[in-house]
Amino acid sequence: MLTPQTFSAPDGTMLAFHDSGPDAGSEAGADAGAPLLCLPGGPLQDSAYLGDLGGLTAHRRLIRLDLRGTGASAVPDDPASYRCDRLVDDVEALRAHLGLDTVDVLGHSAGANLAALYVTRYPERVGRLVLVTPGTAAVGLDTAPEERLAAARLRRDEPWFGPAYAALEEVTAGRGTGETFQAVTPFFHGTWDEAARERHAAGEGQRNGAGAGVFASEGAFDPEATRAVFAEFTRPVLVVAGEGDVNTPVPTAAAYAELFPKATFVVLDGAGHFPWHDDAERFRETVGEFLK
Repeated sequence: MLTPQTFSAPDGTMLAFHDSGPDAGSEAGADAGAPLLCLPGGPLQDSAYLGDLGGLTAHRRLIRLDLRGTGASAVPDDPASYRCDRLVDDVEALRAHLGLDTVDVLGHSAGANLAALYVTRYPERVGRLVLVTPGTAAVGLDTAPEERLAAARLRRDEPWFGPAYAALEEVTAGRGTGETFQAVTPFFHGTWDEAARERHAAGEGQRNGAGAGVFASEGAFDPEATRAVFAEFTRPVLVVAGEGDVNTPVPTAAAYAELFPKATFVVLDGAGHFPWHDDAERFRETVGEFLK
């Protein structure tokens, strides 16, 4: 495992990032050494869960940022700095640390909210933008309960479906509890096998719960301002959805893609909220081709 590298955030918090993949000029191609800055979800999840994004390092050099208070990054003195809009300066500090005029950015899940705010504030710094099963708070998109339930019903033949679906009905009706939220976990994975269970268990201990509670707190998002920037953002955008993702169902992800003048929208069949695990080959080929 590579030792994480560090840099200082504007407020002095020491942050870490993980640099992996081919060097420029390697057999992977001339573009392979160009960094892809990867922003994890959770929110406030250790970036370790992203791994190599299904082998995407065959195409690009990946820079995984450990957001403050997660992974190898330090806990900030000011807990209010976990708010999503305040994390934007950490992303910009990393771009500057890498010495890049522009950088390609990938945001997964809640990390897509941070990517969206980075584009809003620094659109000239983003070369290409990849949003994977994106969270939508930053752009003010709501998901109808029936969209989530329809995605879940694709799994009706699974042996665990009955109790999990009943729990999802409770969650979508606004009656979710800690127990029911845990019960719907299988719907986030294209295959609820032992490997998925292990990943889920590992992720439970890699999230900064206190920071997560601040991430989307009042004042974090201005959807109208973000949509206005997106409407003028003409650089390449890719939105990736999982066919069975109940967190960001296909109709919601499609509506997200439509916020841009021209975006590529791809649905991965049989995939859930972590599509690089469910169809690694198609995921890396889709994203890799887009980034060329």
